[in-house]
Amino acid sequence: MEPLLPNICDFIAHVSPLNTLPLEAQNDLARAISISYLAVGETLAFDIAARERYLYIVRTGSLEQRWSNGVLRARLGPEDLFGFTFLEGIPGNPADCYNVTAIENTLLYQIPHSVLKQMLQQYPQYATHFSINAHDRLKSAMDVVWSEEDKGMFVRRVSDLASGTVSVVEASTSIQQTAQQMRCVDRCSTAVVMEDDQIVGLISDRDMTRRVVAEGFDIKRPVKDVMTANPVTISSGDLVMHAVSLMMSHGVSSLPVVDNNQPVGLLTASHLVQHHRVQAIFLIERINHCQSVDELAVLKVERQAIFEALVHGNLRSGVVEMVMSMLMDAFTRRLIELALVEFGQPPCEFSWVIAGSHARNEVHVHSDQDSAIILPDGTGLEEKMWFLRFARTVCHGLDQCGYPLCTGHFMASESRWCQPLSVWLACVRKWVANPEYTQLLNATVFLETRAFYGNTWLHDAFQQALLTEIAAHPGFLRSLTRDSTNTSPPLGIFNHLVLEKSGNDSKTLNIKRFALTLIIDLSRIYALAAGCCETHTEARFCAARDKGLMSVEGCTDIIDAFRFLTRQRFNHQLSQLRKGLPPDNHIDPREFGSFERKHLKDAFRIIARQQELARMLFVKG
Repeated sequence: MEPLLPNICDFIAHVSPLNTLPLEAQNDLARAISISYLAVGETLAFDIAARERYLYIVRTGSLEQRWSNGVLRARLGPEDLFGFTFLEGIPGNPADCYNVTAIENTLLYQIPHSVLKQMLQQYPQYATHFSINAHDRLKSAMDVVWSEEDKGMFVRRVSDLASGTVSVVEASTSIQQTAQQMRCVDRCSTAVVMEDDQIVGLISDRDMTRRVVAEGFDIKRPVKDVMTANPVTISSGDLVMHAVSLMMSHGVSSLPVVDNNQPVGLLTASHLVQHHRVQAIFLIERINHCQSVDELAVLKVERQAIFEALVHGNLRSGVVEMVMSMLMDAFTRRLIELALVEFGQPPCEFSWVIAGSHARNEVHVHSDQDSAIILPDGTGLEEKMWFLRFARTVCHGLDQCGYPLCTGHFMASESRWCQPLSVWLACVRKWVANPEYTQLLNATVFLETRAFYGNTWLHDAFQQALLTEIAAHPGFLRSLTRDSTNTSPPLGIFNHLVLEKSGNDSKTLNIKRFALTLIIDLSRIYALAAGCCETHTEARFCAARDKGLMSVEGCTDIIDAFRFLTRQRFNHQLSQLRKGLPPDNHIDPREFGSFERKHLKDAFRIIARQQELARMLFVKG
């Protein structure tokens, strides 16, 4: 082995996670390595009586792992590792065991578990990289990617900036007493008004000037007579970016900080200016002040710049999605407002509804638009035509601003998605009662909606009807599960078994189709089974866990996989933007290093396992 040692050292120096270890530890492991060879079709025997077990590294060739029931677990190629499962001895559950068969002539490096365990005792900080649990390994991967979680305005919490002092008065307190408490006792510019232990209003020193002093209002009257009712509030754990968005959207300069329905502080615009650089996020304010679609379209460059800065800054994928969703909210809202100026007063009530990634608050730089309009019953053809013209203006404006038209035509500008409520309800009954492909597609698109503009009761009635129909037709969930789990994750990706031709005729992985969509589909299934109305992917899994439909470990696994895969998509899109290319979801596997390949395979195995569990619960059960 000694003559081969330099070659072995050089090889493991490029293999994740071994290359994260100190050089001395890498060399010690290299000296302990033994070599084995498997011919095509030969199986690596799992001997329950073996005194020593190994962590295996594929040097050349390829292998196939199958569970004891014959189901494919993974396909492995050069630089892949396996054998983590047995690091803590024989698995307690026989189902955790798998067989390994060579599908090409294969050379393996073997590291004895005893040597590896001794090394991890010496370097415990690297233990999670070799954990038997896939979600631990994924988490360690993500910790490496975004080690600075609290970086910049985009990840700071309201509690970091808000004042811990806020005046709190009862609704019956006089205006004079309220002003005295604000000025002399709490020295605060704003008071929160309570009634029956509920927040009912807000009054600021500016309100006092405009509504009391300027109007000569009787200062002995109760403060509830001049307060701002139903104030916008925020919690201490919310992101500052969210606070800025609320201030811009509602035209307010201060937000009460409320936890468990109790005021705990105050966040003002001056706090933001004094404590942080806010130029980037005030893009929302610039959007709100645009007077034409052309002015808005110019700002799409800044939207892209913010995406690039967030991804380059290694911010959590959830933060990136939330910021991009708020920007899409701002563009959409302003375009609706401009269209209303152009077309005038709507002929009747309406609810502008958003769907897809926008409704889930999972927008990225390549997100397209999904929308609909729900009208009240009795709306005539002339009124509907007004809304179709109105919607076309908004949808084409979004396209100019960098949000492409939906290729599936799920947009409010399409006649079939701009209908009175009764027509929508008839569609719901048809979709759920006959869950064939088209009906399933329509239903799944509108299972994730958010009332965005106009009257929310129309959307609420539609959503409630959809959930009620699904609950009354158990066959719908079975059909949805069967259809959604037909596509498997790419367990053999690096053996070129599940790649597809992209526009430039190269073989690529569509990370949306073969990974992220599969997780979103699973979250939709579990949300329906749990009877929850959540639209965000992670929140849906948590709801299923809380209902006992998923184990805690299973929930953690799939969320970690979702975060890791989203990060890979964002990194790919950032790379394309920097090359001057349009961002997409097609990744050349040659872009992945050893580090990414191993964690991608962990993520794919987690998806496959959860798909099988979903089939057992909702199809076979």
